[in-house]
Amino acid sequence: MSLGTWKRGMAMLGLAAMVAGTAACSDFSGADVEATTYDQTDDSEKRNTLFGEGGISLWGDGNQDNSGGALGVNSFLWRATLDTIAFMPVSTADPFGGVILTDWHSTEEAPNERFKLNVYILGRTLRADGVRVAVFSQTKDGGGQWRDSAVPAETGTKIEDAILTRARQLRRQTINAK
Repeated sequence: MSLGTWKRGMAMLGLAAMVAGTAACSDFSGADVEATTYDQTDDSEKRNTLFGEGGISLWGDGNQDNSGGALGVNSFLWRATLDTIAFMPVSTADPFGGVILTDWHSTEEAPNERFKLNVYILGRTLRADGVRVAVFSQTKDGGGQWRDSAVPAETGTKIEDAILTRARQLRRQTINAK
């Protein structure tokens, strides 16, 4: 895949993120990103612990400020990440550590270029700084060997924005369903 094709692909991903963001912003307030979510927990539910209320928890630390139920990370960010990168083959997904690693992916239009993602979900709250994406790219040289190639710095940020936009959509759907 040529650098021009890569840039076009990333531009399309950015455009898709903007379209999704516009659709999600109809009743979005800025506080939604920073707010703690309760997608899989109930305020009236008591956490099961080995040593009583406030003791060692079987499912997290028993603190209702956390979200995501049994996941170690925010479930909206987790699901949004999987939705956003669904076109790529996932090689590793750790919902407790918040790490999703993809395998190398090439398109039919550019078989001599491939890329992969490492996505890190950094916490249990839905926050703008709660997800990090590392993007890697390789191109095939004349001898058929894969060589690392540069990736524009804004590529990871655009993917992060697409994940956050999808996470806000999922959260809004959950709130509206209650």
